[in-house]
Amino acid sequence: MKKAPEETQSTRIARNLADRIISGQIPPGARLRQDHIAAEFGASHVPVREAFRELQTQGLAESEPRRGFRVTEFDVAELREVAEMRSSLESLALRHATPNITRVILQEAEEVTRHGDSASNVRDWEAANRHFHRLILAPCRMPRLLRTIDDLQAASARFLFAAWQRNWEARTDHDHRTIIEALRNGQTDLACATLARHVGWIGKRKASVKNADLRETYEISG
Repeated sequence: MKKAPEETQSTRIARNLADRIISGQIPPGARLRQDHIAAEFGASHVPVREAFRELQTQGLAESEPRRGFRVTEFDVAELREVAEMRSSLESLALRHATPNITRVILQEAEEVTRHGDSASNVRDWEAANRHFHRLILAPCRMPRLLRTIDDLQAASARFLFAAWQRNWEARTDHDHRTIIEALRNGQTDLACATLARHVGWIGKRKASVKNADLRETYEISG
């Protein structure tokens, strides 16, 4: 059995910063200060710059001439683009994954869905949701496609955390259950169509702000 490669310092820094950006801990537009980050991780500037370039590849950071890197902004147009790309690519991955999805995978997907339904906060729900999608898509055995989907799901998570950072509401994911049941019954077309609609949906909701007023924001379902 091959031993998994050890995580490099630049990868560890990029993963940590990506988590902060996705969760909103580092807000859109914020400067990524190379000196501060190097000091925090006890690293030289080389792995930090490599980490910044990895974040740029993921669409989480951008380089500005003579000003370094900053966290990318996002808007509704980007949300729509991400949703449409996920709709196409995840249904493609699921169609290729279907012949390799086992009963054990579906049982685990069902358990993960139940965990998501009982999540008490948006971070736990997002982790369970992403786990579900990874379970049913990984059997496609198309690593490049899966890496692209991972980046799109990270972008979706940024919108999710921004919309639900206050007033998290528990939800029951009926689409996940429909997908599981369709896969159990060999209904590939139904499973793929449900997944495409599920990740491609964008809705609006009212979110309260500090002064108790309501503002309109966008939400996604998966």
